Amino acid sequence: MTLPKTMKAMVTMGHGDLDQIVLHEDWPRPEASAGEVLIRVAACGLNNTDINTRSGWYSKSVTGATTGGTLELGGQQDPSWGGAAIGFPRIQGADVCGEIVAVGSGVDAARIGERVITDNWLRDPADPADMDRTGYFGSERDGGFAEYTTIPSQNAVEIRSSLTDAELATFSCSYSTAEGMLSRAAVTAKDTVLVPGASGGVGGALLQLAKRRGARVIALASESKHAGVACFRPDLILPRAPGDLRAALRGERITVVADVVGGPSWPELISILERGGRYTCSGAIAGPIVNLDLRTFYLRDLTFTGSTVIDPRITRDLARYIENGEVVPILAATYPLEELREAQAAFIAKKHTGNIVVIP
Repeated sequence: MTLPKTMKAMVTMGHGDLDQIVLHEDWPRPEASAGEVLIRVAACGLNNTDINTRSGWYSKSVTGATTGGTLELGGQQDPSWGGAAIGFPRIQGADVCGEIVAVGSGVDAARIGERVITDNWLRDPADPADMDRTGYFGSERDGGFAEYTTIPSQNAVEIRSSLTDAELATFSCSYSTAEGMLSRAAVTAKDTVLVPGASGGVGGALLQLAKRRGARVIALASESKHAGVACFRPDLILPRAPGDLRAALRGERITVVADVVGGPSWPELISILERGGRYTCSGAIAGPIVNLDLRTFYLRDLTFTGSTVIDPRITRDLARYIENGEVVPILAATYPLEELREAQAAFIAKKHTGNIVVIP
């Protein structure tokens, strides 16, 4: 197979607003190094990590909600998920579905032709469990907002599914994040899980994956999105801001809150947890700075878990769930790759339910 020397890519040139994403028609195509595979990208989903990294929202100097626009970083050098500077130019995009078209040395050539999705956590091969020595696809190395990308062979997970490329590109980040949160909180069939932001990619994944574990699930979402959220069969759907959340729950006993929202309503989420309940978090799109009454935390014997770097098994488990039809995609819209800026603007506006995907 003859591969082109260059490719089309949407390249992020630095921290800032959408204008930092620039279309290049003749960007050098990457080569698979030892232990890597070259993927022809068929589709790539959007996620909050890409937007937060571009804008620099992860910096401790930022205290507001995710906006995706230009932020004042105050000279801080901590604008990535890992608290360190990243290199530009950078091709972002983590949620790749595509086909392996070449392999580097040390990788079985039989992998050529495999349809794959990506495990986005780039681990130290000598110690995969070492969280301090991890990177993220599309952050610490180039990702999938291009016609081709490379990734370590172990991070390209074969998938056998009748779903479309765009549908498969909705899974990698959102669903692995959700499964990581539920695993960290040890959710079982005995739990009732409350999911704020249930109409988003991670929120919809949480609903499905918590139901898969047998838990009772309650969704919080804007009323205009309730019909879409209902497709994931939550046991109860409430407005995003129901006023008195405890009254709206009508006696439901919440044992787990799985949250990617944060923001001003956060104290109420904590206050409705049952004694011994668990709060698990992997995002703060409504704002990272919250008020906590430590008396609520310790007098009610609560457990808080942050969830970012996931167990290496989770994406491979997720691939099996997809193949078995245990979870379904939440594809809100597709855009051509060259309209990535428009796609991100739609993603930031949060008028959709599910995930947005770009197609090279």
